[in-house]
Amino acid sequence: MAETKKRTNPFTFFGQVRAEGRKVTWTSRQETVAATIMVLIMVVFASIFFLLTDWVVSAVVKLITGI
Repeated sequence: MAETKKRTNPFTFFGQVRAEGRKVTWTSRQETVAATIMVLIMVVFASIFFLLTDWVVSAVVKLITGI
């Protein structure tokens, strides 16, 4: 049979959450800014790629169907 876990007091739980939050290694502001810039650059490249891909596929379909 499955074990039943003992319920934790809410105050104890939030104390444990706070303690775990202190253990986390947070990124520096410089790392966060660099990662954000990289994400924005990749979004721009992906947008341009899909724009061009859509344009080419649309042109090919129009050419094939004669519209």
